[in-house]
Amino acid sequence: MAAALQVLPRLARAPLHPLLWRGSVARLASSMALAEQARQLFESAVGAVLPGPMLHRALSLDPGGRQLKVRDRNFQLRQNLYLVGFGKAVLGMAAAAEELLGQHLVQGVISVPKGIRAAMERAGKQEMLLKPHSRVQVFEGAEDNLPDRDALRAALAIQQLAEGLTADDLLLVLISEVGVQLCCLPPSHLSHWRRSRHSLDCWQPVEPPSRS
Repeated sequence: MAAALQVLPRLARAPLHPLLWRGSVARLASSMALAEQARQLFESAVGAVLPGPMLHRALSLDPGGRQLKVRDRNFQLRQNLYLVGFGKAVLGMAAAAEELLGQHLVQGVISVPKGIRAAMERAGKQEMLLKPHSRVQVFEGAEDNLPDRDALRAALAIQQLAEGLTADDLLLVLISEVGVQLCCLPPSHLSHWRRSRHSLDCWQPVEPPSRS
């Protein structure tokens, strides 16, 4: 027994067999490489669906800035471009659109989930936010992903903008996911409904917002 106890410390101090060492290092390196590849794939997938890159793949201005190209169609720009939108990703889409379109954009109205601007600010996602003097008016609503009075106000503002356009105007519509709860506009004959256990808050009558 004493002899065995004397041998054990020497075995513990002995270097690993080169083949065992190389095998462990190779497995570790392979695992690290796979993890890095997985991270790169994830970042590439997320980057491909960010609002900015997606919008720039669909929209572009000609070098002279007189035409807007939407995929394979061209539209003449004459201070006649307006924007509306609704959905979770529309805030970032509108920010990218306004940056691309610049002075060509006359006015915009978007409806986004309640609290999304504060969430983007906390996350440091400044590229997903509109500039302080943006021409796009933002409505936040549909708290808890349900239609409400704020979502109805947004829908009425979108309707008002769209109905004020002429045949010479262009309207860029941004939609993210279904977004129906962010742009609820019931038929006019339902406007007299009051809130009950079976009716939506957004069906209560609300005065359309002014254009001021």
